[in-house]
Amino acid sequence: MGVCPVTGLLQPASEAGHLESVPVDPKGLKRNALTFASNVVIGVASAAPAYSIASALGTIAAIAAYSVPAVLLAAFVPMLCVAAACYHLNRADPDCGTTFAWVTRAMGPYAGWMGGWGVLVTNILVMPSLAAIAGQYLFRLVGIADPASGLVTAAGVAWIAIMTGICYRGVEASARTQRLLLISQFAILVLFAVVALVKVYGGGGLAPASRVSLQWFNPFAIGSMDTFTQALLVAVFIYWGWDTGLSVNEETENPETGPGLAAITSNVLLVGIYVLMAVATLAFAGPEVLAKTSSDVLAPLGLQVLGRGLDKLVIIAVLLSASACTLTSILPNARTALSMAKQGALPERFGSVHPVFANPDFGTLVMGATSIAWFVGMTMLSQNLLDDSILALGLSISFYYALTAFSCVILFRGQLMHSVSNFLTMGVMPVAGGLMMAALFVQSCLSLSKSGATQFFGVGGPLVLGVGALLLGLLPMLAMRIRRPEFFRQ
Repeated sequence: MGVCPVTGLLQPASEAGHLESVPVDPKGLKRNALTFASNVVIGVASAAPAYSIASALGTIAAIAAYSVPAVLLAAFVPMLCVAAACYHLNRADPDCGTTFAWVTRAMGPYAGWMGGWGVLVTNILVMPSLAAIAGQYLFRLVGIADPASGLVTAAGVAWIAIMTGICYRGVEASARTQRLLLISQFAILVLFAVVALVKVYGGGGLAPASRVSLQWFNPFAIGSMDTFTQALLVAVFIYWGWDTGLSVNEETENPETGPGLAAITSNVLLVGIYVLMAVATLAFAGPEVLAKTSSDVLAPLGLQVLGRGLDKLVIIAVLLSASACTLTSILPNARTALSMAKQGALPERFGSVHPVFANPDFGTLVMGATSIAWFVGMTMLSQNLLDDSILALGLSISFYYALTAFSCVILFRGQLMHSVSNFLTMGVMPVAGGLMMAALFVQSCLSLSKSGATQFFGVGGPLVLGVGALLLGLLPMLAMRIRRPEFFRQ
């Protein structure tokens, strides 16, 4: 494909089904710093598997009972569809700005700016949860079950600062850290699942009659569409984070194809570990026990499954998971801001790259500092507000995923009929992914309007915070429109 010098949009390639990469403006990032395997590690680690399982599995079990594996498989579908869109978008335009860059080309500068803002907001909103979990589990590891909130906050701030420092040192240092954290995390989760299943089939589970059944994988066994939708709303967002690998595309070997394939591979690995853990915990404990410990299903089961002493491994897995996700939440924000600055959508200072570490230095520090400020601010204001801000995550996630998926169809509309493969992977799958994400956005708004620990004029706090965070982006966008109008005149 080529770029139209007038519109800046991608143009169809001369041969059907073949894409040529759009040259990416040099940003100072280190080329070929990451291998395909490192990119996959970053994508998987960004979803925080152990933390996601610990925090979401009980809630899904409370809604769907033994159909949790079916819900997790169903939630994988929209993610795979969006990942297919990202594969083609990245192949044509491997820009570290990802959603911002692609939506700008497809829908114009205003939609692109808001897409980039969606990425930034999401990774900021998630930070308080990750920092709090990291702080709490750090104290649990040393035997303090109920630490004071001030100590948890201090530990969380220190953790964000450490992860920011690692990011500042460059993507290679981040990848090495991620590799260690993810391998340890996966080893513990697989050990937990295997031991749990061995005990179940040896008659030692808490629910010995609940051996694995194919019916658990049948989505039609859930009962009602309303129940299925409620469970899906929780499940779909535990996959979020796999697209972080795309944000380091310019620093990955084979930047046109490697990151896109890594995104798809990350999703496959995530659905594998999620379903394995769901089957193991359901068989061992049953949905009733999981529902009673919905805020954290792993720590309470650690002692029964692994025994005294080894149960600490579960705490370590969740701690490593939160730590890894903290690190990978800073990475995409710094690179999105870098791309936006290079195109004139953010102040030029965000386009600064460290001359030695070849990393967005200013953007990394700003994102780390903003994350700390948000975490401390929410903690000081109200625990309820902090909880509601976490619930609001789904809105910004579905927002920018939907924009990304629809961008693929718009950009490749001239190639959809060139082959069956193009029609399915550039058209059908992205449209399906975008529609599902748009539907989840609407359903989340309806659900969150009446939920949450706080209310604003009768409206649920999560909805106010989620929509408010997205709408807040209009102010800096208008400010940049006045300050640097060239980008908005595309």
